[in-house]
Amino acid sequence: MKRHTIEPRPGWQRIVEEQGVVYPLTRYPDDSLRPYWDESAYYSFTLPEVEALEDVVEELHAMCLAAADHIVARDRFADLGITDRALADAVGESWRRRRELPSLYGRFDLRYDGAGGPAKMLEYNADTPTSLVEAASAQWFWMEDRFPGADQWNSLHERLVEAWKRQAPLLPPGPLHFVHSELDELGEDLMTVAYLRETAEQAGLYTEALSVEAIGWDSIAGRFVDDKLRFIRGCFKLYPWEWLTTDEFGPHVLETLDNGGGTGSTCWIEPAWKMLLSNKALLAVLWELYPDHPNLLPAYLDGPRELAAAGPGYVSKPLLGREGDGVLLHGPGGHPAVRDEPCCYQELAALPEFDGNRVVLGAWVVEDKAAGLGIRESSGLITDEYARFLPHVIR
Repeated sequence: MKRHTIEPRPGWQRIVEEQGVVYPLTRYPDDSLRPYWDESAYYSFTLPEVEALEDVVEELHAMCLAAADHIVARDRFADLGITDRALADAVGESWRRRRELPSLYGRFDLRYDGAGGPAKMLEYNADTPTSLVEAASAQWFWMEDRFPGADQWNSLHERLVEAWKRQAPLLPPGPLHFVHSELDELGEDLMTVAYLRETAEQAGLYTEALSVEAIGWDSIAGRFVDDKLRFIRGCFKLYPWEWLTTDEFGPHVLETLDNGGGTGSTCWIEPAWKMLLSNKALLAVLWELYPDHPNLLPAYLDGPRELAAAGPGYVSKPLLGREGDGVLLHGPGGHPAVRDEPCCYQELAALPEFDGNRVVLGAWVVEDKAAGLGIRESSGLITDEYARFLPHVIR
């Protein structure tokens, strides 16, 4: 794994905007605009590196599914902050019937430096992962422009189309609605949903676009409807389950949830069981089930334990959140800092530094297979909303 500087293409901003990355710039606190899509540099990997990372990702995914099964079997929903019994039952039933429910994709965040050590799992976003358009599309076209004939760890588009084809029999009749929130000011959620909708249509599915805010409730029929008053039978939502179930119409979501077996009236994608994987408590359950696994970091729910006394320190992460929100770094020594809110305490694995930039790998999974890579760089130790996306090639 190496970082290389390169001259950006003339008109790069217009190019990537036309390819769906309509958010190529990030506004910083000083009101300056700086590239989010950053092609002033790129990363290269060897094929053996990529093949080894693919094996790691698929093993981690299998371990996460085993951890989800453990959580349901042992009724450990409270460890995930799921204390509502109706919600816990719905998630458990969703897990037990998971083979009857469509489920599409997720993204692992990994610490990896290419220096010979194992990749380490930082977290798994298996419910509402973004940075998909730039990973699947824009960086592929960048490679074709800059390195014709090269290769890339990127089979995302093909795998997504094939996944929709395979899972089409699991979908209810009628249009498959694709929804995102109107509160998305950057357009990232909008374009992620638009891209996924395009892959579904290429798979032969009939789709409709809708905002979450435009979903209606037919109190007479007891069903969700779209802006044309059609029943919403199938819905891909780029909207976290923890919001969906606590919004004003949250009780109706559980009442009408299609969990397979012919029950319920709305099938949501991702399914409710993805709440088990997108929760940071998963990290602690994994360490409990697979202690000392080379691709895991020590993690606990009741406090930092031995992580506070020595070693590199630790990170405290709220169980739910994105873009590094609420993540705190703690150095070794001193009194263990146990936060009031439920958190996961994970050993600090400082992100590797390349030319003064901190890098994290976003490794994509489609269904159960590793499918591609997206790379983000940040100036600090936490990958936050100011991180930049850089393309890659396989040498």
